[in-house]
Amino acid sequence: MQKSFGLMAMLLALAVVAASCGQSSETAADTETAAAPTDTDSSDIDFSDWDSVLAAADGTTVRWHMWGGNDSLNTFVDDVYGAELEKLGVNLERVPLGNTKDAVATVIAETEANTEEGSVDLIWINGANSANLADQGLLLTDWARSLPNTQFVNFDSEAVSLDFGRDIGTAQSPWASAQTQLVYDSANLDEADLPRSYEELATYACDNPGRVTYVDPNDFHGARFLNGALYELAGGTEQFIEFDEQVWSEQSPALWDWLNEWESCLWRDGQTYPEDDAALHGLLANGEVDFSITLESAGAAAKIADGTLPETARAFVFDDWMVGDSSYVAIPSNASNPAGAAVLANVLLEPALQAQQISPEAGGSGFAIDANLIEDESIKKALEQALAELPEGSVAPEDLAGSVAPVAGADYQTKLGEDWRPNVLEA
Repeated sequence: MQKSFGLMAMLLALAVVAASCGQSSETAADTETAAAPTDTDSSDIDFSDWDSVLAAADGTTVRWHMWGGNDSLNTFVDDVYGAELEKLGVNLERVPLGNTKDAVATVIAETEANTEEGSVDLIWINGANSANLADQGLLLTDWARSLPNTQFVNFDSEAVSLDFGRDIGTAQSPWASAQTQLVYDSANLDEADLPRSYEELATYACDNPGRVTYVDPNDFHGARFLNGALYELAGGTEQFIEFDEQVWSEQSPALWDWLNEWESCLWRDGQTYPEDDAALHGLLANGEVDFSITLESAGAAAKIADGTLPETARAFVFDDWMVGDSSYVAIPSNASNPAGAAVLANVLLEPALQAQQISPEAGGSGFAIDANLIEDESIKKALEQALAELPEGSVAPEDLAGSVAPVAGADYQTKLGEDWRPNVLEA
């Protein structure tokens, strides 16, 4: 495995390591909104001239379409990012989504209708969704590397520059990171008894029938869980970055065989699976299973804080193959307010705000910046302090960095969900 893929994103000044979206099945709020006023389009803006970008954004509203399933993050976005934008004369309108595909569909539909000023200014996006728009030429380019705060981003790290195996180029700007972790209740299990690999988890499941399950891989939490298992069975990650049908045909049967071997040991005999992480958290909280899954950098802490999980919940990682990546924002090519969107993307990379966003109260998003690129010692210390103050329920940064693996290419993620159903669920 390539240990250059760091998790809690590109991380700490004390040299832990450097440099991971999401979507949910939760119901989206009403996403209809009036067009924001703007007198500019992308052709009028020189993104290398930041003063002119700020001038073009002044007095406008920027509509950020983003997954709305994390209440703590939603509040942080509204109260903190919103306040920072106000200082720059920009109003933030957060448009919550149940699934990022909704925003992608809107951009495509408006483009097909020749809508010159689209209703989506910025999208929290990655993976198949960003590839979908990029392949159709529907993402604005030549802006993301011009943001002043990109000086703090380590674009040499493939955990940043590759989005599900695809080069982000100048069309996407990172703003957070995440890594797969498992969660257990320390009131019921000792740390010494935790499985530390996928194989050990399968053994645990059959030694404790009905106490283990995983999320349906048609949800991204489940897909990442299977992604890590695929790596462990194959003994590496490199062949899974760019999709190769022959590689998939050769490697996937071992995954399906392995999952079928211990399916009868699972919760409800493997006849049904939780649809998302929230459903699996509920099973853990109710004492029906021993493990749930999270991608939040603060581990179980955010779910403890909001009452979803008990105070004794703790996160942990396997010794290897814990998939992590960056989250990105992108501007549609027909956005009404590209200047305001770029200003927001720059605010998202502000080091002081990056230090705040990692806390559970702010949603528990990992860093998108590399503290080693920051010269201001006080800001470095703020990032280090934020990591040091992660509460009970979190995984130590060095353990996260030591176990991280890059996410497989977008087509592999799709195939994990599509092919799992006939080969496992319905087999």
